[in-house]
Amino acid sequence: MSPEFPCARCGRPVKRQPPSRTRPRRIACPRCRYLMYDYPRSSAGVLVMKDDTVLLLRRAHAPRIGFLDVPGGFMDANEGIEEAARRELREETGLTLGRLEPLGMYWDTYSLRGFGRFATINWYFVGRWRRGVPVADDDAASAEWVPLALLAARRRSFSWAHMPRVFTDLRRWVKAQREDSPRARSSRSAISSSAAQRSR
Repeated sequence: MSPEFPCARCGRPVKRQPPSRTRPRRIACPRCRYLMYDYPRSSAGVLVMKDDTVLLLRRAHAPRIGFLDVPGGFMDANEGIEEAARRELREETGLTLGRLEPLGMYWDTYSLRGFGRFATINWYFVGRWRRGVPVADDDAASAEWVPLALLAARRRSFSWAHMPRVFTDLRRWVKAQREDSPRARSSRSAISSSAAQRSR
């Protein structure tokens, strides 16, 4: 059952109306005719890579208190996506990074007590750790470097349903980075040259 909360305009108790075929979930006040459609909220985060580990946080507040999360959070008004991701990383860990690469966008839901569940659009970037020790702050209780190889074993501790998809794409990103590294290109070139000499 949808919870009641005061109308933002007149204060009358209202509920979120379920979606229909033509309209998304909405909040409609029968007294003052206030209407707000329940559109998705955007959030942004950063996957910080240090060698073969990724930085994860333990959530300090509800929902999903104590579960593992990626540094990130909801975007502010008039804030760019990467700008929001960098701000959240700085607020929650104290870290700043250089170049960030976009990883992808992922749908999920978020629940607020007294309001209910709503859709979220989650944007992620990837960046390489440069220096500094992550210090958990703001919405984070602790910070830890988790090896990519151990992420599957931590799946039950993930805060959100979309996180396994994020980490699958992260592993693909890491693999692509390795294959495109100067050492990998040099090795492929050497193999090609050797094969060409043997074929003569």
